[in-house]
Amino acid sequence: MTSASSLLYCPMKDLKNKVAVVTGAGSGIGKQLAHQLARAGAELVLADVAEKNLQATVGELHGQTKITSHVVDVSKREQVYALADAALKDHGQVDIVINNAGVTVLQPLDEVSYEDFEWVMNVNFWGVVYGTLAFLPHLKVRPGASVVNISSVNGFVPFPTNGPYNCSKYAVYGFNETLHQELADTNVVVTSVHPGGIKTNIVRNAKVHASPGGNDKSHITSRFDSVARTSAEDAAKAILDAIQKKKKKLLIGLDAHAMDLAKRLAPEEFTSLVGFFTQKFG
Repeated sequence: MTSASSLLYCPMKDLKNKVAVVTGAGSGIGKQLAHQLARAGAELVLADVAEKNLQATVGELHGQTKITSHVVDVSKREQVYALADAALKDHGQVDIVINNAGVTVLQPLDEVSYEDFEWVMNVNFWGVVYGTLAFLPHLKVRPGASVVNISSVNGFVPFPTNGPYNCSKYAVYGFNETLHQELADTNVVVTSVHPGGIKTNIVRNAKVHASPGGNDKSHITSRFDSVARTSAEDAAKAILDAIQKKKKKLLIGLDAHAMDLAKRLAPEEFTSLVGFFTQKFG
């Protein structure tokens, strides 16, 4: 019989034979997490709303480890809870949950439709809430359990024409910090992840209706690619390192560290400066 005290402080020394759930596993950080977890010997429960992308990831990992894949819209609570049931049935346990799926819409707040605003909030915020709460009862009985919820630098520094995304990531950060308080005496460590510019397809997949200076989607994508300095592979490595070190907060990229420092030193001034330069130079 495992005692409660041993559950509380058993560190995750490695990832071998752990069962990890990753949403948004069809591309970007999620795909890289799947590859690195497989190499570490973890079993995988992979989910994505895009079946073609999901199956591409699964195909790349064929034969490396036990994998189950699920087409899931994380904004649908019943689908996320069904994912949790399937993971337990197929793998017998869940040790790590990484709520990674995310979307954005680029448009001023006074122009964005309620439908688009709700789409972003439902995926980025409610998807994290569902993904955490659906698995939490199962994680609480595992030693060294981990929840990784992806916020962003946008969770403490907002950017113009990205309001719904900003709001969703601020909300995820608040959700994570509340979990830190409420799970302090349990075996579950929650890691709040705040990437800066990561080379993923989130901007390519964004809904773009307007932007500072009237730039079109190709310009915005090109601009993002030029400033995104961190690869998805390096971001995934940082996340897995944070899981093993039981970090509660992770900043990814020099830009994330610089913005975090600037926001703490001069919160109002830095937010205004970000707004000015983004609006002026796009």
